[in-house]
Amino acid sequence: MTTVSAALDVSCLPDYAHNWALVDVETSGLIARRDRVLSIAVLTFGPDGAPTGDFTTLVNPGCDPGPVHIHGLTAERLHGAPTFDQVAERIGALLQDRVLVAHNAQFDYDFLAHEFARAGLHLPVARRLCTLALNRRVEPPTADLSLASLAAHYGVPQTRAHDALDDTRVLAGIFRASLAEAVRLDLQLPLVSCPPRQDPRFAPKLPKTPCAYRNPGPLKPGNPLVQGMKIAVTGETEIARIELVARSVASGLNVMTSVSRHTSVLVANDANALSAKARRAVAEGVTVLDEDAFLALLADVRPGTPHEKHAPQAPVAAQPPAATAAAVPRQAEPRQAEPRPAPKPFGRRRVLVLGGTHEEAAASRARVVEMGGAAAINLSASVTDIVLLPGGESDRRMARVTSLGLPVHDPAWLGTPAPEPVDSPLGAGASTTEVLPRGGVLDLPALPTAGRWHLGASWARQTDCEIDVVAFVLDEDEQVSCDEDFVFYGAPESPDGAVRLLCDGPTEQSITIDLATLPPAARRIAIAAAIDGTATFGDVGAVQISLTPGNDAQATAQAALDGTTSERTLLLAEIYRRGAQWRFRAVGQGYDHGLEALVRGYGIEVA
Repeated sequence: MTTVSAALDVSCLPDYAHNWALVDVETSGLIARRDRVLSIAVLTFGPDGAPTGDFTTLVNPGCDPGPVHIHGLTAERLHGAPTFDQVAERIGALLQDRVLVAHNAQFDYDFLAHEFARAGLHLPVARRLCTLALNRRVEPPTADLSLASLAAHYGVPQTRAHDALDDTRVLAGIFRASLAEAVRLDLQLPLVSCPPRQDPRFAPKLPKTPCAYRNPGPLKPGNPLVQGMKIAVTGETEIARIELVARSVASGLNVMTSVSRHTSVLVANDANALSAKARRAVAEGVTVLDEDAFLALLADVRPGTPHEKHAPQAPVAAQPPAATAAAVPRQAEPRQAEPRPAPKPFGRRRVLVLGGTHEEAAASRARVVEMGGAAAINLSASVTDIVLLPGGESDRRMARVTSLGLPVHDPAWLGTPAPEPVDSPLGAGASTTEVLPRGGVLDLPALPTAGRWHLGASWARQTDCEIDVVAFVLDEDEQVSCDEDFVFYGAPESPDGAVRLLCDGPTEQSITIDLATLPPAARRIAIAAAIDGTATFGDVGAVQISLTPGNDAQATAQAALDGTTSERTLLLAEIYRRGAQWRFRAVGQGYDHGLEALVRGYGIEVA
């Protein structure tokens, strides 16, 4: 059995010394609020690497076990196994006062949180650590970060994939090796406080039926209602609110839960009550109708303009797409990418810039990308070179750089670099990752059925401010079709599950997007980051984004976005539709205003 052995005793290193509980669950599906745990294994260890406990069991979910071809757990095998509520207290005792560790930890944590909630119990986990997030910081030379690839790289035998006990044993070996790499590179562990922003209290509501029509704009006095108009209701109504909403939706109207400048009409029997919706309607000049007047118009709703339907994206050849070389205006369609030029001097180099002013460091990173390399924002196993700007010698990472023997260059090296090192530590798959400049665009290849794109954002901890990553699902008019199309920490999943926010650590968050299940109105998904507090992105430094076709896959594209100074909101990237083709753009556009102004610009009123 491969474990976190005493050979890796970090009990004398406070930053790494914790009691650990390594967990793996097999489930009947992928959605924690709906699907169930079928089996679970827990292995516990002390800070000195010594094992302290273990438990594994099958679980009778009381439902169809789902994809048996993946986990092999048939209804017959699960018959007679205990239900989760019968083993929850024993599992809780193993998790108590320990850091939960898992590969894609938010998945395992969410399933445990929902199972404990169903059992009427509290999940006793205060922090979790994801070995995927940890290895994204380490950046080992592997084609991807799947459990199998990491096991092969770290020399951990794997005998039965998708078996909870064997996967946990493999996880233990991977964790031991990854933790040793974190110690060697002096990396901060990506510990996440729990419960996360996606605990069961924030479970999404049942999917709202998407409105099939475009918003025709405000209701003018004396005019009829038109399908696609955005309607809001406030205060008491004569007929049940649920019936009023149902009749409106059946007529082709888009019922919203808040009022914005894009609302067509507010239904209010007491317009003088000055509710928040009524005050907003007055401020925005939105027409206010009482219930009787609205019902009279509801009897004769005029046809609207349907959202355009697009054919599914056709598969394309598996090759790295080319990117545009210049930034593009936000509303303008980027020019077609030119043929890929000859290889550039930096080849597969990954360069970390230390020191200098924010502007000097940003210019140096841009030069690295221009020369064909990748700009790193943290020290990792994939970094090949260091560029030292004035003041960089005092960076805390320099001691580790020296011990690792990495080549250190002055800024002039960016003008005349040496050829790519033959023994570059980057994995074979790294050369297929497209390094985009700010404004760079690429066409997205089609993903297999049920495939999801993951847009990850990470940054170095230069300041103690909190950064929130958010997403907006936008229609043809660059507006959300419903309030739930704004995905953020308080509502971390769109109603249809197509867009979801994941928190992978204090300096890493990601948005997952299932293009196949987006509603017909969706034309663009905008991903942004916002600072909570008075700090700016000039204090934070560069934000690295990476786009991967799966949570543990090799990145299709990456970019280092910096150059911002006083901005508090940063539009990171957009995935948008051009005909039947989806495209990705690394934006990097900053705004001095906070998140609230950006949210309102997309048609959402912030409470």
